[in-house]
Amino acid sequence: MVRIGISVEGLTEERFVKSVLAPYLAKKEIYVVPVSMGGAVNVDRVKSELQKIANSFDFVTTLYDFYRFGRKTPEEGKAALESRMLKAVHENVRPKLIPYIQMYEFEGLLFSSPGAIASGLQNLEYKDWATEILKEFQGNPEAINDSPQTAPSKRLEANTAYKKTIHGPNIAKEIGIDKIREMCSGFDQWLSKLEGLG
Repeated sequence: MVRIGISVEGLTEERFVKSVLAPYLAKKEIYVVPVSMGGAVNVDRVKSELQKIANSFDFVTTLYDFYRFGRKTPEEGKAALESRMLKAVHENVRPKLIPYIQMYEFEGLLFSSPGAIASGLQNLEYKDWATEILKEFQGNPEAINDSPQTAPSKRLEANTAYKKTIHGPNIAKEIGIDKIREMCSGFDQWLSKLEGLG
């Protein structure tokens, strides 16, 4: 049995971990517990947060959105930010940490299934709308981009009845982890690392 603390950005990710990720990993004797930062993620806050929770778990990991990650430089990508987080934490925390940033945000994962978006939001017209967006990004939900107008959550909020904390985890649950892994290679690689700890 392995216990992993997941530092998450907010309530949406916390609910996703509890209702979707935890049951999936529990079957593999891996028990994950989300710990919310309540938004405003940046490397300094991450360092402090992971120091607080690391002693309570065998390992710690993160689930933060790239889109909202604070104080990143324009040239800093996902890998560079993850590396900076790893270097920033206390040396006692470092061997236990698997840093992970979701491209471009949690809502990108939901585009793994336009049908589940339509079903979860109870409007079949949303399926075609979401399918068109997915096509625009060559079928890669993690490539849906990160501007205030076009980030996945902004698209959903502007064009549907989407409410983050309610609909997000419910739609993800309907899609299922296997389909999300199939569509989202970054997310899949992260889960493979977590499974490797079991």
